[in-house]
Amino acid sequence: MSSQQQASCVSAAPLRVLCLHGYRQNGASFREKTGALRKLLKKKVNFVYVDAPHLLEGAQGSGGEEPERRGWWFSDPGARTFSAQQRCEESSGLDESVAAVLQAVRRDGPFDGILGFSQGAALAAMLCALQESGRKPDLAFRFAVLVAGFRSGCAQHLSFYSAPLATPSLHVLGLDDGVIPADMSRDLLPVFRDPHVLTHPGGHFVPAASAHRQNYQNFLERFQ
Repeated sequence: MSSQQQASCVSAAPLRVLCLHGYRQNGASFREKTGALRKLLKKKVNFVYVDAPHLLEGAQGSGGEEPERRGWWFSDPGARTFSAQQRCEESSGLDESVAAVLQAVRRDGPFDGILGFSQGAALAAMLCALQESGRKPDLAFRFAVLVAGFRSGCAQHLSFYSAPLATPSLHVLGLDDGVIPADMSRDLLPVFRDPHVLTHPGGHFVPAASAHRQNYQNFLERFQ
C-alpha cells in the first residue's frame, strides 16, 4: 500500500450506524448495553440510537422519568405483547415503527448501515427487504449487523422473506442464547445472499470482547 493510500485509510471518516434496540429496551438503555462495542470500534463507527414508538404497558417511569421499555411491534395485538416464538396471522405496530426509522433517517441520516438487536434485528432485516424492493427509497443502508436476529413468526410478514437480499449482512449468534436460540438466528441466514456469521459462546447480548474485534472490522472495512 502506498503512503497516499495509507493516509487515506487513516483519515477515513467513521461509519454512521443506526441502532435498533430489542424488545423491552429503549435507545438509551441499548446505548448503555453496547458500551463495550462502542469502545471496541471507537474512531471507526459512530452509533446513533433510536426509540421504538410503542411504549409497553406499565413501562412509564414514576416521578416523571423517561419511559423504560418499548417495542417495535406486537405479535399479540389484543394484549399488546410480543414473543419471538409466537406464531400469528396478524400483528400490530410495524407500520409505525417503519415510519419512526424513516423519520430518524431523515432527521439524523444518512447512515452507512444499520445494527439491530433481537426484535430490532428482525426489524432491520425487514427494512433491508423494504429498501431493496424500492418501497422505501429514503433507506440507503449499505450493510446490516443483526445480533440475535430471527424471522418474524407472523404470516403477515412472510413477504419480507420471499427473495434473497443483496444487502451485505453480519449475523451474530449466541450459542447459549435462551431468548433467541441460535437455530432461530440461523433460520434468518438464507434470507441474505452472502451472510457473514459471528458465533460466540454467550447468551442474549451484543458480544464485544477483544477476540471479536477482528470479526467486526473485517466485515466493516469494505464500507470505509
